[in-house]
Amino acid sequence: MKNIFLFLSYFLIIMPICSQELVKPPEPFGPLPTHKQLDWHEMEFYAFVHFSLNTFTNKEWGYGDESPELFNPTALDARQWAHIAKEAGMKGIILVAKHHDGFCLWPSAYTERSVKKSPWKNGNGDVVKELAAACKEYDLKLGLYLSPWDRNHAQYGKPEYITYFRNQLKELLTNYGDVFEMWFDGANGGDGYYGGANETRKINTLEYYDWDETYKLIYKTAPKTLVWGVGPSEARWIGNEEGRAGKTNWSLLRQKDELAGKVHYTEFMSGHEDGEKWVPGEADVSIRPGWFYHSIEDDKVRSLDEMVDIYYESIGRNANLLLNLPVDRRGLVHENDEARLKELVSTIKADFKTELLAGTKVSADNVRGNSSSFAAKNVTDGDRNTYWATDDNVKKASIVFDFGKPVAINRILLQEYIELGQRIKAFTVEARIDGNWKTVSNETTIGYKRILRIDRIKASALKINITDSKACVVISNIEAYNAPTFVKSPVIGRDKSGNVSMKSEEGNKIYYTTDGSEPSVKSNLYKQGFKYNKAVVIKAIAIHKNENSSSAVTTAKYGVSKEKWKVVSASSGNMKSVDRIIDGNPDTDWNFGGGSNKFSEEVVIDMGTTIKINGFTYIPQQVGNNLNLISKYEFYTSLDNIKWTMQSQGEFSNIKNNPIEQVKTFTQSKARYLRFVAKSNDARKGQVFSIGEINVVEN
Repeated sequence: MKNIFLFLSYFLIIMPICSQELVKPPEPFGPLPTHKQLDWHEMEFYAFVHFSLNTFTNKEWGYGDESPELFNPTALDARQWAHIAKEAGMKGIILVAKHHDGFCLWPSAYTERSVKKSPWKNGNGDVVKELAAACKEYDLKLGLYLSPWDRNHAQYGKPEYITYFRNQLKELLTNYGDVFEMWFDGANGGDGYYGGANETRKINTLEYYDWDETYKLIYKTAPKTLVWGVGPSEARWIGNEEGRAGKTNWSLLRQKDELAGKVHYTEFMSGHEDGEKWVPGEADVSIRPGWFYHSIEDDKVRSLDEMVDIYYESIGRNANLLLNLPVDRRGLVHENDEARLKELVSTIKADFKTELLAGTKVSADNVRGNSSSFAAKNVTDGDRNTYWATDDNVKKASIVFDFGKPVAINRILLQEYIELGQRIKAFTVEARIDGNWKTVSNETTIGYKRILRIDRIKASALKINITDSKACVVISNIEAYNAPTFVKSPVIGRDKSGNVSMKSEEGNKIYYTTDGSEPSVKSNLYKQGFKYNKAVVIKAIAIHKNENSSSAVTTAKYGVSKEKWKVVSASSGNMKSVDRIIDGNPDTDWNFGGGSNKFSEEVVIDMGTTIKINGFTYIPQQVGNNLNLISKYEFYTSLDNIKWTMQSQGEFSNIKNNPIEQVKTFTQSKARYLRFVAKSNDARKGQVFSIGEINVVEN
């Protein structure tokens, strides 16, 4: 009898467990990430390093004829780069080993155009080797960028160059340890030096490199390497160089269509819901306007406000963030860049300091087979490999977190268990406030990670409603936080006449200085606009109206105001609106050209007085889709509007993907008149050009 009782007790205890074990996990749905891609997703944040001959020639794209002897950093320290990246929470560094000008940062056996022909370390240096060692020391992963385009190589555009390109790939993938990502730029073909030919060579990017064979070579040589960029890649460009993914962002892509040239790059921001391959997005952006270091940009490091937005609109939108740190001529990450990165890291750490859902009562209206293996509480256990799942026929479900008392919340983080595919098409967030449910967010995709910034609420409970899903719901992690109030930096503006204005969020106070010193509550309190038509550096902070917290400092640098400036002549365009190019507002633009058979268009400006200048800036049209960007230019100065001196000519490199203020410097010269010539990028007749603003550089 005793044995029967023990048997029945054992049976009753084990039966529920067995029944739960019989509940099968959800079947995978749609395209799935490979193990390599899963590891890549978990990296989230890593550095880009642009450093090459362009650093020493002050260019963004080298033409290919620059001497390797110009490469001579005075204090190159890859350990400094790695230390800064590690402190920022980055997981790796991708180095531009060869940019479009063909100069190699390693002593390649296949070309003399490399560090071995530079004075740095008497030609015995190897930047790739030094970075690989630094990454190993700081437990970072190494990635490499090798430009497919080579504006120096005589055989570019011919079959012989492909052999050269692949030989260099082998060098990079076999001599420096594991490479987590191989990065290929989409800029391919155009004008260049090409061994002295000085001509334009156009190629079919998808066909010329025979990407299928090139990828086979990579995978055979380095099976752990993920390939980014052109061809049948394993991760995609996000479609802009602003570091921002779309609110809707699928890790899927119709890659067959892309390889057939049927997908426009703007679609990369959101991916394709019906994509047949897992190709997640990587958002690349530079911490400065340019990708390579330019001293004139030392005071143009992106604001903390912008950097925080970039973080939330990349990592917070199911994309990895690749942040460029342009190493300077010393061979170091500049102090201003490091300082901004530290501010960003401090802000993000504060935002996610205390998680609020771990101790809540969690429930869901559907749990797969009523099994604890797929229970709602799995989303708060801190283990990304456990998840809440619903029954196969349940594609709409809700999960509730009960706090028991009102709790302040303004951040919500969600993750799908992407090993089984990306499923969620739409979801909402509700908060129980004063006993009533209120919708506080209405969203679309989740993917590997989605972070919502909402207005601060005080809720006794939080509810996530999955309103549309491709298959049953599979969520691995949900978190909530109450981030400190973030005070946005004030916006400073100055018009043509020298009238200065400042703006901040309603109710905040603005304090400013005009002598270049750091502002504080003891500085000038901004009450209304004022006139300052001399050269000036204005710095300002905003103080929150209800708290003691303050913003980061906004710095605005101005030369002498443009109140005496006027446009003397233009080769075409509406002269009634031409003053838009000197009105101090880059959002107002002027277009010219398009109606003539000339290959270029020009505009002449009278500054009203003779001043010393050592450069100029061109801001392209900022608003709209067809920006009519000027890619090649000539710039002249004159004292009398008769005798002209050419001060600068060339190209605004990469302006199509990065339509920011273009800065060109030259030897200081006295000038009263400016002549800006817009050249056609592809020699088409009747091309339209846009100008948002023309400025001069005074030092």
